[in-house]
Amino acid sequence: MDDAPLVFANRVLLKKCLDSGRLLIGQVLLGTDYSLRHADDADRYDLTPYSVSSGARLIARYDDEGNFRPLKTAPNLRRGWLIRAASLEEMELALEHLYPSALGLWNAFLTKNLHATSMRETLDRQTGMYRITQLLTPLQAGELVARCCRSDGGCLRSILWGLAPAEPITSLPESKLSLESLPAGRIPLICRELCNLVVAAARPIAKGNLPKKE
Repeated sequence: MDDAPLVFANRVLLKKCLDSGRLLIGQVLLGTDYSLRHADDADRYDLTPYSVSSGARLIARYDDEGNFRPLKTAPNLRRGWLIRAASLEEMELALEHLYPSALGLWNAFLTKNLHATSMRETLDRQTGMYRITQLLTPLQAGELVARCCRSDGGCLRSILWGLAPAEPITSLPESKLSLESLPAGRIPLICRELCNLVVAAARPIAKGNLPKKE
């Protein structure tokens, strides 16, 4: 499959964001000069320069304490760096390292081609050691989502799926579950289905629902 049309569409979307002043994505501040930095470093002049490819990967991989970041959209992006991309294409590449698929998911949402999968549907298709997650109760599912997916310490993505096809999430703020309140200057980070990290976290909880052996 030729990905060129999709890449071009994402690049056009990024250009529109820069032109309209939509310069925040997650914890990253974009510059109209194709620069990228941590949003909290907007007024700093002592930032360490990094390259687009290897630098962006390194920035995304470890937090300020040097700990590995298994979730790129966790609110613990390291600070103190500056990436000066030479072109729109390089800026798009840097963003892909920092927040994989962010532009593509938003583009799919805007063109009504984004299909969300509920938590129950995701768990029901698990096999092997994770098949047991199908035993998770609705109450446990809601509590797990509230703990793992909250923006303050969990994940910055906006969740577009429910606990089940006809069962919305009630354990998180409404603003977390929709793009309707998206600020004009922000590019959204979208979650269309449960990630592997939450599936893994569901496993020990679901194991507790197994019948007790006498």
